[in-house]
Amino acid sequence: MTFKEFKKSAIFDYLQIIVGSAFVGLAFTIFLLPSRIAAGGVSGISTIVYELYGFNPAYVQWAINLPLLILGLVLVGKDFSWRTIVGTFFVPFFIFLTTDINVPIHNPLLSSIYGGIMLGIGLGIVYRGNGSTGGTALIAQILKKYTNFSSGFAQLIVDGFVVIVSAFVFDLELALYAMMAIYVTSKVIDFVQLQTSPTKLILIITEEEQKVQSLISNELNRGLTKVKSLGGYSNQEKTMILCVVEQSEAIYFKKIVQEQEPTSFVIFLNASEILGRGFSRAQFDD
Repeated sequence: MTFKEFKKSAIFDYLQIIVGSAFVGLAFTIFLLPSRIAAGGVSGISTIVYELYGFNPAYVQWAINLPLLILGLVLVGKDFSWRTIVGTFFVPFFIFLTTDINVPIHNPLLSSIYGGIMLGIGLGIVYRGNGSTGGTALIAQILKKYTNFSSGFAQLIVDGFVVIVSAFVFDLELALYAMMAIYVTSKVIDFVQLQTSPTKLILIITEEEQKVQSLISNELNRGLTKVKSLGGYSNQEKTMILCVVEQSEAIYFKKIVQEQEPTSFVIFLNASEILGRGFSRAQFDD
């Protein structure tokens, strides 16, 4: 089996779920729990319960996730639920293993930022394995299935309810830090799932088609796509050229196009992920 085939296998999915669960568990133990940040989800609920009653967060998460697993089995499907069982077991398991880790980070600002980043990385990896860590993350995946929301935005909606409760248990300031952590987490989830890279989509609307094409080919060594368009004001035919480049190439192209073709209308857009020959696999002339 080649590595490419292995990446498409169920074993690789389960491996991603376990690795992602480890990140989620470490984020909770190292950053969120010591700073009393209930950053949504079952982990946030277990933080609140730990503050009120001192119950072990790992046991609380296992107890809450069991009925939610049944809900997932009914609404999402058997295959997804097996993956969810793996994530549901391993997140509290890693929390249980790392309970005694004492990292002297109690600043809520640092914990909300770095805890949110680590949590987002973990959940993003789990979601890429087509799994879930259970709890409200499962509810978010159900919401994603029946709506057009991204995983990150669905997670943001669901976790907001937990934060409201934490404002009463802790205080408003810690709840605001929790909201910051959730926002960071949602962005990192989408970043990990899309494998966002620092690339730019350049749109050039020009009457000097050959000149701009020559600049892209000779200066950037990139491919391009040409679309015939019609100016809304002048009603004259123009050419819209689409080209995807690295961020450093975009900076260089901005400079040369201002110098050599200042009359062209140029737009730079962030590109989430680029697939296909000519960019991600090989250069234009390979």
